[in-house]
Amino acid sequence: MSKSLKRVETALATSGVAVQIIEMDGETRTAAQAADQAGCTLDQIAKSIIFQGTTSGDIYLFITAGGSMVDALKAADVAGEDLTRADGKLIRKVTGFAIGGVSPVGHLNAPHLFFDPKLDDFDVIWAAAGTPRHIFSISPTQLQHITQAKRAHFTAR
Repeated sequence: MSKSLKRVETALATSGVAVQIIEMDGETRTAAQAADQAGCTLDQIAKSIIFQGTTSGDIYLFITAGGSMVDALKAADVAGEDLTRADGKLIRKVTGFAIGGVSPVGHLNAPHLFFDPKLDDFDVIWAAAGTPRHIFSISPTQLQHITQAKRAHFTAR
């Protein structure tokens, strides 16, 4: 088992939420791939988009519905500083995950987390479990609770 997958499994178990991580037959690197593998709608995918504060250097993770795009200006307003898209090397260093498998839980260093209310439209959503082939299903309420992400409007739609 990969270290990334193990961290996600441990974080979920520690949270007290009964969640099963599933290894998919195909890749789940993108929201579209994950939705296809899970057999759900694109917006039921909780994707993790990461930005870095231009002043503080802090990392901000925006958990958003798969069909949504993070609006950089709205995200900056929510974060309280200008943001730039974080590169893959920084994402791996801070979260411990490679792009295409960034989970909303189990980070090496906790980023500031924000949650897209659009995810509340569903009873069940799917999120990356630390690898490009592993995902887990969870209710939006449970995911928001265990991540302690702040609900905010930061998408372009």
